[in-house]
Amino acid sequence: MAEAKSGGDFISNLGKIYTYYTGGFFGFVVFLGILEQLGVPNKFIGYGFVFLTIAVYALIGVLSRTSEVGEYYVAGRKVPAFYNGMATGADWMSGASFVGMAGTLFLLGYDGLAFVLGWTGGYVLVAILIAPFLRKFGAFTVPDFFAERYGGNMARTLAVIVLISCSFTYVVAQIYATGLIASRFLDMDFTVAVYAGLFGILLCSMLGGMKAVTWTQVAQYIVLIVAYLLPVVILSAKKFGIPVPQLTYGQAIAEITALESSMIQKGLAAAATLKPHIKPFTTYDPLNYFALILCLMIGTASLPHILMRYFTTPSVRDARSSVAWSLFFIFLLYFTAPAYAAFSKLEVYSLINKGTALADLPQWIYTYGKIGLVKICGADAVTTQGVIDACGKIANQGGMLRLQDLSINTDVIVLSTPEIAGMPYVIAGLVAAGGLAAALSTADGLLLAIANALSHDVYYKMINPNAPTKTRLIASRVVLLFVAVIAAYVASTKPADILSMVAWAFSLAAAGIFPALTLGVWWKRANTTGALLGMVLGWGVCVYYLVGTRYYAVSFNDMWAGISGAAPAAQAKFVELKAAWAAAADGAAKTAAWVALDKQAQAVAGWFGVKNISAALFGMPFGFLGVIVGSLLTKAPSKEVQDMVDATRRPAGALIMRDKDAILPSH
Repeated sequence: MAEAKSGGDFISNLGKIYTYYTGGFFGFVVFLGILEQLGVPNKFIGYGFVFLTIAVYALIGVLSRTSEVGEYYVAGRKVPAFYNGMATGADWMSGASFVGMAGTLFLLGYDGLAFVLGWTGGYVLVAILIAPFLRKFGAFTVPDFFAERYGGNMARTLAVIVLISCSFTYVVAQIYATGLIASRFLDMDFTVAVYAGLFGILLCSMLGGMKAVTWTQVAQYIVLIVAYLLPVVILSAKKFGIPVPQLTYGQAIAEITALESSMIQKGLAAAATLKPHIKPFTTYDPLNYFALILCLMIGTASLPHILMRYFTTPSVRDARSSVAWSLFFIFLLYFTAPAYAAFSKLEVYSLINKGTALADLPQWIYTYGKIGLVKICGADAVTTQGVIDACGKIANQGGMLRLQDLSINTDVIVLSTPEIAGMPYVIAGLVAAGGLAAALSTADGLLLAIANALSHDVYYKMINPNAPTKTRLIASRVVLLFVAVIAAYVASTKPADILSMVAWAFSLAAAGIFPALTLGVWWKRANTTGALLGMVLGWGVCVYYLVGTRYYAVSFNDMWAGISGAAPAAQAKFVELKAAWAAAADGAAKTAAWVALDKQAQAVAGWFGVKNISAALFGMPFGFLGVIVGSLLTKAPSKEVQDMVDATRRPAGALIMRDKDAILPSH
């Protein structure tokens, strides 16, 4: 994978290289399918998918190793727009998108579309407001821009703090996803699986930095998109005879609606708890629905690991084209996610509607129940007798599986759908490989963003400006390893579900980075004082609201109950659960009571009823207000800085910033 000395041979042969790679991958899938038919045990099929794909990614990472600063930080600014779009798609298709998106749509139905709309809409903001101008600026990192635009290390320091907070939260979610997949398909303890996934992540990114991550992510995108599309294409063809799930999605929805009515009539679903798949605002009210879309859109346009990708293109024009290609490659998955959720729900509802006895539950329920991701009647589905006993305690004497008895973790819907639908195990293994590719690719980008910020912006720019190239790269690799191990430890504690952790990262980025970043490009009057004030206020308010409503819901609710607008019945329920929590004697009862209390607290705590995943709704206004008021009350930036802002908005001309150790294109 290493480039020839001329620097052009590898780039000019990208099409041929990745065509061979794609053909080889399809051949590998067919080979494993043949082995399955010959009777090879499923666990060896799973090992083959996981280990071989990671080995290929690691090989690309090793062959792309570099000792040049420009290649390590920005891939030499040589990545063509098409391939940068594909790499960005992989960077973006995190464990949340691949593993969690369809599961969220499965659970929330219409309301889950807020995630699709917010995440895709954000790329419009990236293309119009940010990407081309950051590329023209010529920075290595987002804090680089803040330091140069707002003059000094204080702005750089605050940008690094915000970058680490949002990127670390995000990378924990990705390592959590790798542990989830590895624990299922490699039959490992979850904690061990987390560190095994971490090893794969480090192999892809440590030696080659952005250069290695870029070419690895292109390979990972090919795996993840094939893995995501194939199961739902098979289901569409099997159910309706058309292998285009987007065209048969409406028919699947119609069948789901019919099954909902049938299950209620048969007593297999409770009308009070059933959420119709296409009914809006069953989980989020209009305020929270549109607040979530806004926060995800602006967070998308602020995430440092995504913005870094547009530093790697040869020109400003390529940066803009790269955003368009990014949208296309992301569209392929997001356009399929609603259909994936619908077909998966159709399979589950069909299982329940036919009156499946508790003694005859399919194996997939126990497979995922053993790792705590499927519950029946409130208990992990581990054994048949355990399920029957648990349901007997809640007066399910009919012996049939009811919808209200079944609880599937949203993070396993995509992974389990091939098994739910009775597909060959090789398809399930392929999906696992795709989910692993999605989590690894995003984790690589996030860890690199954090490591580069600490090694380049803190160590090189602030502590040791005379550090030689070799020392800078060693520092980056050491920091990357250190941060990765800490993130793996946090992920091993299962702090929250994947989608929640990701949404927090978006709010932190939207509140802490977006106001000063966009005004820094589009408003020449923005100055250092305004930027510092805006970042502190925006990020500070967002963190206060997020942490308060998530981890201190009890005391936070007591403080803000009068403002939250919660209904009296909801507040009364909260008081009841709080008393039950206080009265609980042993640890298990205390934990169970706390879980119930926390869920109720989430419903009634907060300002104006806004959920914590939309914390940026309060942080962003403070961020913009701080930048504007702080700038207007203090001295305007120098003419040199204002001319620099003008130059940033002109596509032609040399880069604004140039690293003294990197020989990079000037256009």
